[in-house]
Amino acid sequence: MQEYKLRIQDMKKEERPRERLMNSGAASLSDSELLAIILRTGSRKENVLNMSQRILSEYNLKQLSAVNHAQLMKIHGLKESKAAQIAACFEIARRLESFNEEAKPKINSPEDVYRLIYPWMREQKKECFIELCLDTKNQVIKEETVSIGSLNANIVHPREVFKTALAESAAHIIVAHNHPSGDPTPSREDIEITKKLIEAGNIIGITVLDHVIIGDGRHFSMKEAGHI
Repeated sequence: MQEYKLRIQDMKKEERPRERLMNSGAASLSDSELLAIILRTGSRKENVLNMSQRILSEYNLKQLSAVNHAQLMKIHGLKESKAAQIAACFEIARRLESFNEEAKPKINSPEDVYRLIYPWMREQKKECFIELCLDTKNQVIKEETVSIGSLNANIVHPREVFKTALAESAAHIIVAHNHPSGDPTPSREDIEITKKLIEAGNIIGITVLDHVIIGDGRHFSMKEAGHI
């Protein structure tokens, strides 16, 4: 006997995800209902709401956001177009999270650094070392990626760090890098690199205000810890 599959069309109109969004707002919907709206349709064996619930039982939203298009297509029921729809939505969310209406974000604290770069940093699988070039008002005039890969004194050389700062006539810089492990505790080499950059900055007249290490949802400030 063929099993009856409830279709979205068979649901009461006011209970359907799209209608609930229009009547009550997106915030009133569950994660699976929002995903169902993005996917739009299910399959012959599974309605779109059940498909969304199944996907979110295998991946939470954070995990799903990190899955690339090719990996999404390996999830049962997701073909090229549905995988592209999911990937596009998460990319828009990432861009919105890092969006700042001010042309020059102002940095007043390590938390400001964290908020500015964490949306990008959290996606990186390797250690990335960046610098923020600041003007005299601590406004960011340039953000530059100095290196990608395991940090050491040879890769993060003062010459490479201050090259952009000099070109931009920066008054100060803040450097930052991520720990893909999620633990922002500094290594001995992190501290040594910081000291070397401070010494070089003092010679050329550009102050190193801080070195911020980004972890998973948290950060470490060399300045707050007394290393600067």
